[in-house]
Amino acid sequence: MTASVAPSVPADQRSDLFELRDVTKVYRMGEVDVRALDGVSLSIHSGELMVLLGPSGSGKSTLLNILGGLDTPSSGMVRFRDHRLDQADTDELTRFRREHIGFVFQFYNLIPSLTARENVQLVTDIAVDPMAPERALELVGLTDRLDHFPSQLSGGEQQRVAVARAVAKRPDVLLCDEPTGALDSTSGRLVLEVIDHVNREIGTTTALITHNVGIAAMADRVLRMGNGRIVSEERNAERASPSTLHW
Repeated sequence: MTASVAPSVPADQRSDLFELRDVTKVYRMGEVDVRALDGVSLSIHSGELMVLLGPSGSGKSTLLNILGGLDTPSSGMVRFRDHRLDQADTDELTRFRREHIGFVFQFYNLIPSLTARENVQLVTDIAVDPMAPERALELVGLTDRLDHFPSQLSGGEQQRVAVARAVAKRPDVLLCDEPTGALDSTSGRLVLEVIDHVNREIGTTTALITHNVGIAAMADRVLRMGNGRIVSEERNAERASPSTLHW
């Protein structure tokens, strides 16, 4: 994080990688206020893999977007390390996303006219300290697909390219919003194995949204959300291998 990103938090208030306190997000829909988050407080530990469960409209994606600097809270405090994201301006949030966050969404968002290597290179060309596109694609098991176009790849392979693109800039945080939502269970497990590997071997702090309760077994910690609140929190004594998951 560069020094220009928002005011620093006093040293005696620092803990963990993220800290959220009483975060609320309200959207105006016509004449109605929709409270997407309602007083969420949460700490996220460096290196952990956290799974967010909950029905549609429970606030999961809003929370992930605020963690990733894609949105800002209506009220409350959001801190990344010693910087206040809730007080950061647009340019500062753009820098924060570029330098620290990798995103993986349900739909792959690959450029059809670019090869797998070139899709990853879009990120490495602007990153501060990226890995080579070839190395990122090796991590996701696609060394033999470097020069294939998205139309020549299966859905699972396209999602693995998207994961490679996200991790190629060596982000501190990987945020995944329904990364297996468009995949069958076999392809989904392969994608989850890649995410698990990145978290375990590289140490990338990871938050993953899913509707599939079975995926929660691979997490260090599981948060269940409802009506914009965290309704429960559980820790797994041991993390299951994604290859053993069923949904």
